[in-house]
Amino acid sequence: MSVERASNKFDYAKSEEFAERMLAVLNAGALSLMLSIGHKTHLFDIMAALPPSTSEQIAQAAGLNERYVREWLGAMVTGRIMEYDPSEVTYRLPQEYSTWLTRTAGVKNLALQQQYIPLLASVQDEIVACFFNGGGVPYSAFHSFQPLMAEESSQVLDTSLLQWTLPLVPGLEDQLRAGIDVADIGCGSGHAINIMAQAFPKSRFVGYDFSQEGIAAAQAEARHLGLANARFEVRDVSALGIVSSYDFITAFDAIHDQAQPQKVLLTIAKALRPAGVFLMCDIAASSHLHENMDHPLAPFLYTISCNHCMTVSLAENGEGLGAVWGEQKASQMLHDAGFTQVEVKHIEDDLLNSYYVASRG
Repeated sequence: MSVERASNKFDYAKSEEFAERMLAVLNAGALSLMLSIGHKTHLFDIMAALPPSTSEQIAQAAGLNERYVREWLGAMVTGRIMEYDPSEVTYRLPQEYSTWLTRTAGVKNLALQQQYIPLLASVQDEIVACFFNGGGVPYSAFHSFQPLMAEESSQVLDTSLLQWTLPLVPGLEDQLRAGIDVADIGCGSGHAINIMAQAFPKSRFVGYDFSQEGIAAAQAEARHLGLANARFEVRDVSALGIVSSYDFITAFDAIHDQAQPQKVLLTIAKALRPAGVFLMCDIAASSHLHENMDHPLAPFLYTISCNHCMTVSLAENGEGLGAVWGEQKASQMLHDAGFTQVEVKHIEDDLLNSYYVASRG
């Protein structure tokens, strides 16, 4: 009886601590919206180059409405993102913070990531309906998702694809220089293909994606770069019907979104030549919830998964694999698709991705 009483005793300190944490979450969520605005309006980029300035000076430099800029600055100051001098009524973005908030930060630009919060919020009513009725929210409902993914992936690919990612596959760069056939599955806006095609003119590249908007952007970039060795097709990547045609296939953060991911992996395995290699970049996490407790992005990843990755798959009567399928599940699915050799690799400072190098032996 005494044990039962002890377990039912209300812990006021625990309750107060939780309330403080919820207030912090509320403020952080609000700041995400304002950080997204700061990125979209280029305010962070502009303020990084300014001395301490008034709201009028900042608005003039940015070509924006002063009243809106002033209110935005209020959130930035009280959110401890901007420094404020009340005697001079000036605002300053510390250099120590700008290294994480501007476009020059590249993959470390955390302001870019804040854009996912308002994007996901825009479909929340539809997601809530799915909690009651099942099903999913289609990809077409996420109106700004394609441009956001293109912006994010370009920052990552521009800084790491040639320098860090491709070297994960032993001997690959020599093969690309000599000339091989390469495909990218779920290529989106095709930036990865265009980077590789430009760097390795003797190789032949193709990108497949079901998004007409993405393929159009990929083709436009290829024309702009004058690439004769890159092409793109709107295709259902689960039914390519291609056999032993490619020496190297890539998939960048694309497999977990598929309606039928296992079918896509089987298609990839069939499309590779016997000595071919599949390089899959996907979310770095464990397949086991308790092992993600200390993951620095775990709540963000599960939120992205529930509100986009999982639901777009379920909208197509798919598996709803989700973004946090994890290394254990991913490795097993690769083996089930016929890849007898699967190695999981990581790139230093890349908290978001795991890299799977898979072959059929």
